[in-house]
Amino acid sequence: MTSLALRVDAQGGVLLKVAARPGASRSAVQGVAGDALKVAVQAPPEKGKANDELVRFLARALGLRRAQVTLVRGEASRDKVVRVEGLEVEALRERLAGLVGA
Repeated sequence: MTSLALRVDAQGGVLLKVAARPGASRSAVQGVAGDALKVAVQAPPEKGKANDELVRFLARALGLRRAQVTLVRGEASRDKVVRVEGLEVEALRERLAGLVGA
């Protein structure tokens, strides 16, 4: 789990790289791809639906409110960066480890 690139931004949020795979049969964390969290989302990649589902899914999976997880980069790409508020880097790393099963 140490391969995930987590860094704190200027406002104190933690930035997390995500490799998104839209149009899956169900939304789920699929592991780690390089330094990014690999996440399948059920929504199709049209009109922002997959981005919305990704943010909702990550917030729910991490036990956070929807407003604490935001997409900051990669709106039209499969490679994205999300910002997580309300957790320190190590706390986020522990929760992600639980999701990945590592």
